[in-house]
Amino acid sequence: MTMMAFGLSISRGTSVTAFSFAAFSRAPTTAARRQFSTFGYRRTGALQSTMEAVADLTKSMGVEHPAYEIVKNDLVEEYGAATTLYRHKKSGAELLSVSTDDDNKVFGITFRTPPEDSTGVPHILEHSVLCGSRKYKTKDPFVQLLQGSLQTFLNAFTYPDRTCYVVASQNEKDFYNLINVYADAVFHPRAINDPNVHAQEGWHLELENKEDPLIYKGVVYNEMKGVYSSSDSRLSRASQRSIFPDTTYGVDSGGDPKVIPELSFEQFADFHAKFYHPTNSRIYFSGDDDVYARLDIMDEYLKDFDVSPESKPGSVIDWQPKVFSEPQRIVEAYPIGEDQPETNMVNINWLMNDKPFTPAEEMAVGILDHLLMGTTSSILRKTLTESGLGESITGGGLSDELLQATFSVGLKGVKEEDVAKVEELILSTLEKVSEEGFESEAIASSMNTIEFQMREFNTGSFPKGLSFMLGAMSKWLYDQSPTEALKFEEPLAELKARIESSGSEVFQELIKKYLVSNTHRTTVEMRPSKSLETAELEEEKSRLAAIKESMSDEDLEEVIRKTQVLKKLQATEDSPEARATVPALELEDLKRETTEFPIAVTESENDSGVTVIRHELGSTSGIAYVKLGVDLSGLDVEDISLLPLFSRVMMETGAGDFDQVELSRKIGTHTGGISVSVLTTAVHPDGSDESDILDGNYLQTKLIMSGKATSDKTTELFDLMKMILTDARLDSQSRVIEMLKESKSRRESAIIGSGHSAINTRMKARYRVGGYVDEMMGGISQLETLKELLKQAEEDWPTLLARLERIRNTILDQESCRSGMFFDITGDTSVQSKIEDSVHKFLDELPGDANGKKLQNFYKEQHPWVEPIKKLMAELAPIEDEGFIVPTQVSYVGKSGLAYEEGEQASGAAQVVARFLRTGYLWDRVRVMGGAYGGFCTFSPYSGFFSYLSYRDPNLSKTLDVYDEAADAVIAAAEQLKKDPDALSQAIIGTIGDMDGAMSPDQKGYTSLTRWLVNESAEYRQKFRDQILDTKPEDFREFGERLKNLKQSSVAVVSSKGEFDKAKEDGKVMKMKNIV
Repeated sequence: MTMMAFGLSISRGTSVTAFSFAAFSRAPTTAARRQFSTFGYRRTGALQSTMEAVADLTKSMGVEHPAYEIVKNDLVEEYGAATTLYRHKKSGAELLSVSTDDDNKVFGITFRTPPEDSTGVPHILEHSVLCGSRKYKTKDPFVQLLQGSLQTFLNAFTYPDRTCYVVASQNEKDFYNLINVYADAVFHPRAINDPNVHAQEGWHLELENKEDPLIYKGVVYNEMKGVYSSSDSRLSRASQRSIFPDTTYGVDSGGDPKVIPELSFEQFADFHAKFYHPTNSRIYFSGDDDVYARLDIMDEYLKDFDVSPESKPGSVIDWQPKVFSEPQRIVEAYPIGEDQPETNMVNINWLMNDKPFTPAEEMAVGILDHLLMGTTSSILRKTLTESGLGESITGGGLSDELLQATFSVGLKGVKEEDVAKVEELILSTLEKVSEEGFESEAIASSMNTIEFQMREFNTGSFPKGLSFMLGAMSKWLYDQSPTEALKFEEPLAELKARIESSGSEVFQELIKKYLVSNTHRTTVEMRPSKSLETAELEEEKSRLAAIKESMSDEDLEEVIRKTQVLKKLQATEDSPEARATVPALELEDLKRETTEFPIAVTESENDSGVTVIRHELGSTSGIAYVKLGVDLSGLDVEDISLLPLFSRVMMETGAGDFDQVELSRKIGTHTGGISVSVLTTAVHPDGSDESDILDGNYLQTKLIMSGKATSDKTTELFDLMKMILTDARLDSQSRVIEMLKESKSRRESAIIGSGHSAINTRMKARYRVGGYVDEMMGGISQLETLKELLKQAEEDWPTLLARLERIRNTILDQESCRSGMFFDITGDTSVQSKIEDSVHKFLDELPGDANGKKLQNFYKEQHPWVEPIKKLMAELAPIEDEGFIVPTQVSYVGKSGLAYEEGEQASGAAQVVARFLRTGYLWDRVRVMGGAYGGFCTFSPYSGFFSYLSYRDPNLSKTLDVYDEAADAVIAAAEQLKKDPDALSQAIIGTIGDMDGAMSPDQKGYTSLTRWLVNESAEYRQKFRDQILDTKPEDFREFGERLKNLKQSSVAVVSSKGEFDKAKEDGKVMKMKNIV
C-alpha cells in the first residue's frame, strides 16, 4: 500500500523520504555471497568526509537566543549534521536547527493535521494558505515566488496525518525571502477570512445563467476526481481504509470527490484555528546558513502567539489496535473502458505494529521488505510475477512513514476465478519463507544494497536537507526524538551481529510475528465495472439537479452572484502595490556565468577503440559512477520499439552462469546498482550555428548501461556490466511474457493518470524523428506495440527471440561496435586514480575489434533511421487533431506546433517568455479560473517545438479556447512589461533559477556527458544565458506573434467519450481512438 501525499506539485525533485526503509528498499538490483557489507569495516568515503565536516560544524550547536530554550544538542555523524532542538518560550513551537556544509538550504514547517472525515480539509487548506496573507497582499504569493525566485524546491504537501510547507534555495537572500512568505502564510492566511479562497481551491457551486445546470468547481475537487479515476489509487485508498477502521488513517485526507462538497467554509476556518498554531508546529532548518539568523526570523512570527495547551494534545494520532480476530474482506468496484478486459485487482494488507518498533527492529523490517519485494528477484515479488495469475504487482510492500507500519501486496489483471489463488499464493509463500528462511546470499545482497544507499545519500536534485527533514518527521511528529531516527550505525551493527549469530532466523521471526500470525489483515478485491464511470457522473448530475431544484430564485441568484464575484476576483490583476509587498531578488543577485563541469575526453584510450570521458569532481564519497554507451544506429527501424523490452531482459533474466536471482544478488552484494536505458538525442552538426533550430536529422542513439560502486569494487562492477552486455539470457519466454504484461498494465495506468505526459510525447512525434522514436518506445503507440509483442511472445516465441538476438548481435557487431562506444566516468581524484587499472582491463575485454570498421560521423552525416522514420511519421503520426478515450472523470488537453522552423534561431529570451506564460496566464486561466490541477506549456529552443498542456482538467473545449487566446495575452504582456520592469526582472530570475538547480555528483557528470554528446559548446551556453539575462519586452511581442502563427499546429487530448462528445458540439472535432 502506497502512502498518499498531495502537494502543489511545483518542485524540481522527487518527493521521496530518504530515511524511510520502504523507499530505500526499492532498489533495482540485488546480490550473492556471505558478505554482509562492503562498508562495515571501513572509515572511508562518505563516512570519513562527513566526520571531518562534523568537526567544523559542532560550533554551530547550542547557539543561544533569548526567545528559545535548548532542548537537546545532537550530532548525526552518519550525515555530517550538527543539530540543536529548540523550544520557543512564548509560543511553545519546536524548532530543529541542522547545520551541514550543504549550500542548498532548506526550511520546513509541519503541522499535525489529522482529519475526521474525507472532506479533504487538510488538503484544501494546504492549497489555500498560500493564497495571500497578512503581510503579503497578492492573491497568490506562491506563484509570484515561483515566477521570480532561485528556489530549488517550493512546495507543500498533505499526508494522512500532517501538512508540510517546504522551501529551499542556494541563494541566502532568496532563502530568507521564501521563509518570510511561507511563515506569514501558514500563521496569517487570507483564506480563513475570505470564502473565495476556499471556493477556488476547494469547491464551489458554479452557475452563470439560471437555465444552466449547476456544476461543482474547485482545484482540489478536480484533482481528486483525477485521483479517483485511477484504479491503482482506488485500490490503495480502499486498502488503507480497511486496516485503519478506528483512526484518522481510515479517512481520505486528500478528499473524496463525493464528500468534498460537504466541507463548509466555517469548518475549513476552524480546522486552521485548531491545528495551525505554533504549539502544534515542527519547524526545520538545514544548510550552511547562520543559526542565530534562523532563530531570529522565526521569532518574528512566533512571538505573536502564546502557548496553546490544547493544540498539541488535540492533534495526537491515536494508535490503531489490532482488533481483527480473523482477516476481513472488502469488495469494491473500479471503472474500466468499453474495450478493456474485465479483470480484477486484489491486495492483501497487514497492520504490522500496534506499538513502536525498536531502532534495530525497524531496520530489520526494512531489510525484510527488500528481501520480499525490493527487486524483481525478491522471493514474494518473483513468485507473484511468475505465477501467471495477474499482470503486475500492486501494494508495493512496506509503508513505514506514518505512526504504524503497513504491508500490502497483490496483483492486478487477475481473472475472477483466480482471485482466491492469488490470496493463497501470497499467504503460502510467506508461510514457506517463515519456515525455511532466506539464503545467506540473499541477506548479504539486501543488507549491502540498503547500506550503500544510506551511506551514499544520493537524493539527486531533491534537496538533501528535505530528505533529512522528512526522515526526522517520521518520529518527531509522534513526539519522539527527531534525530535518533536518522542514526543507522548502531541499529545496523546490532542487526549485523544478530544475523551473524542466528542468520535468517531474525527475518523468519519477523514474518511470523507481523505477517503470518497477524490476524489484523484485510483482503481488498476490486471488480471491474464498465458502467461505474457513467453511474458516478450521473449520480453527480442528479445530486446537483436536486440541489438546484431545492433552491429558490433568490438562492439561484446568489449562486450566480458568487460565481461572478469569484470570476472577477480571479481575473483581476494584483496591483503593483500588492506585488511590491512580496520580497524579491534583483538581477544583480544573479550569477552571470554559466556553471561548467569538468570533462576530459580521450579517443581510443589505450588503443581500445573506445572513447573515454572523465569528470573529476571535488568529492564523490569514494564512489565511481560509470556509463557505457553502445551505438544503436545499425538497428532496423522496426526493432526500435523492442528496445525497452530488450533493456529489461538484459537485467532481469540472468546472464552468463547466473540465473535471474543469482545475477541480482551479485549486483546487490558488490555494487550500488546497474541499470540499462536508451538515449536518443538530436545533435548540432559540425560547423553549424548552435543557435539554429535543429532539423532533427543528425542524431546520437545509444544504449546506456549505468553502474556505481565504491572504488575497490569497480572490478566486480565492470565484470558484471560486461557479462550483462554480452551474455544476458534472452531466451526466457515465461519471463518476457511477465514483463510484457506488467509493462502493458503500467502503460495503461500512466496514460490514465499522467495523460499530459502521454499527449506531449504523442505531439512531439508529429514533428521530429527523435520525437517519433520516443513515441515508439514510451508513448501511446507503445501500448499497441506491447499488446502485439505479448501476442507474439505467447504464440510465436522463436520469432520474438530472434528479434531480441538480432538487436544484440547488431549493436555488438565485431567489426564496428567499438567505434560507437564511449565509457563515461564520474569520480573524485582519488576514485579516478584507484580505478584506472580496472578501467583499462574493462576496455580491453569489451567485445569488438579495437581497429575495426569506423561508424559514420553522426555530426556530419544524417542518421540512418531518418528516412525510414519520416515515411512512418507521414503515415502514422500526421499533423491532425487526436482524441484518446479512457475511463476518467477529467481531461488532459494538449495543443502543439512549431514556434520556430529549421534554420531560424530561438533566443534564450524565448525561454523567459514561455516560462512567464506558464506561471502567469496559463496558471490563472487553466488552473485558477478553469479549476484544473495544472496548466502549463513546454518549449524547446533546439527543435522549436511548443506545446500547451493541462492536467486533471474539468474542461476540454474551454481549455483549447484558452490556448487560442494565449498569444494575444503574451503580446499584451509586452506592453505591460514596458511599464513594469520589476515584473520582467522576476521572469528572468525565475528562468535562471530553473537552470541553476542543485545537482548530485552523478547528475553533474551526466549533464557534462550530454553536453558533449549533443556537440554543444560552453560559448553557446554562455550566449544563451546572456540572452536570458538581457530579455526585453520586445522579446515577448516577438514570441507572441510566433504563437499566433504557430506552424503545423495540432491537438491531442486524453479524456472520456462523454467529454469528447461535448467538445464536438462546440466544433472541436478530433480523430477518436479507444486506447484503454
